[in-house]
Amino acid sequence: MARRFDQAFRPLDLTNGQFSLLMSLNRPQPPTMGIVSALLAMDRTTLTANLKPLQRRELVKVTADPSDKRSRRLTLTSAGRQLLDAAVPIWRETHAAVEQVIAESDPNRLRADLRALS
Repeated sequence: MARRFDQAFRPLDLTNGQFSLLMSLNRPQPPTMGIVSALLAMDRTTLTANLKPLQRRELVKVTADPSDKRSRRLTLTSAGRQLLDAAVPIWRETHAAVEQVIAESDPNRLRADLRALS
């Protein structure tokens, strides 16, 4: 599945994991690293490593939390929002194609089984 989405996002120079990370930042208030790492089920070290290429591309900005200088807030930049706007239709199209492939099975059951594994 990840390879299918990686291939779909390739024209945007984006991976499936990077798309998920950008989506997790698409909210009104910048989340903390702790919130994002919990949402994506990854430790902070892995999150930091995954943020680096997005920061280099100026898609994400990491800043100190004004209320707690030990904490970091993650902000989607204007360029990050533009890339996400281009990526979401690709995700929808790819997701629909996946649903077609597994239409004979029970997609809801598959999702439930995958959630149970996590």
